Amino acid sequence: MLKLIHHYFEEVIKIKKFDLTIIGGGPVGLFAAQFAHLHGLKTVLFDSLSETGGQPQMLYPFKKIKDIPAYDSITGTELIDNLRHNLTDTTIFTNHKVENVTKQKDGFIIDDIVASRSILITTGAGAFKPKALPLSMDDDTQKRIHYFIKDPPKFVGQTVGVFGGGDSALDLALELANYANVKIIHRRNQFRGLESNVKKLKSLKNVEILTPYLPKQINLVDNQLNVNLKEMGKDSLTNIKLDQAVVAYGFKANNRFVKKWGIDLAGAQIKVNSTMQTNIAGVYAAGDVVTYPGRVPLIALGFGEAQIAITAIMRDLFPEKTLTIHSTSF
Repeated sequence: MLKLIHHYFEEVIKIKKFDLTIIGGGPVGLFAAQFAHLHGLKTVLFDSLSETGGQPQMLYPFKKIKDIPAYDSITGTELIDNLRHNLTDTTIFTNHKVENVTKQKDGFIIDDIVASRSILITTGAGAFKPKALPLSMDDDTQKRIHYFIKDPPKFVGQTVGVFGGGDSALDLALELANYANVKIIHRRNQFRGLESNVKKLKSLKNVEILTPYLPKQINLVDNQLNVNLKEMGKDSLTNIKLDQAVVAYGFKANNRFVKKWGIDLAGAQIKVNSTMQTNIAGVYAAGDVVTYPGRVPLIALGFGEAQIAITAIMRDLFPEKTLTIHSTSF
């Protein structure tokens, strides 16, 4: 019966067939698509966000990343732009969170739209969404509240509040300070980000640090955000005026959705063997989604894991081929 159902879908909605499906469009997923193209694999990539790029593109697009080989430093946006280059032969679905993966004799059916001979999961920490500012507000006020910042110059000359005390909040504040007056609001006196960034912010005349405060009320008055702050341990309120607000409270993310596909997890991460294969034949994983003894969460390591996985996929799908390894070795 199951085969008949899938045959029906293939006839009615024309299920597209691929050698490889990549789930997750962050840096490791994009690199994996490039490497798969080198080997001639017909590849499709799914990403749950509105665009590919993952955390570097969405959370820290202008942050300088210093642990990518061959670059002294590179911004998140520059890294993703480079990885997106020459992906014209990869079919990409954005705004699509993969829900159903059904094992078949010759591969997998994915959400009844794709038939794939193999799968590579590169979802990093998992599908993520921002932790919201926990205050009631009307629609006009919400339009001034931001969780992703991709174009800091649009805030030039404005007063922008940054809520949060981690690395993301400090990075955002430093970048915005190039264009706007910045107020950083954090509930503790100590920040969780780099001390060097805290020192830089304290040295800037157009940056004000407000600690330890929690926002208690926010609304739009005379075309400005009117924010009441409560000092921790006290009952009094302090009022500030902002043109815009950026919330950097972190993100909720998880990979537990893959458990329903039968994939073994260790905590929130996927267990893999030395070829990056999961407990299910034909399903591989790479990047921060995986765990094994000694692993460290580095983008560069994920690139290598993607190469290992795709090499194993090639040997499995095309055992008759002499596999060319693209590297500096002879």
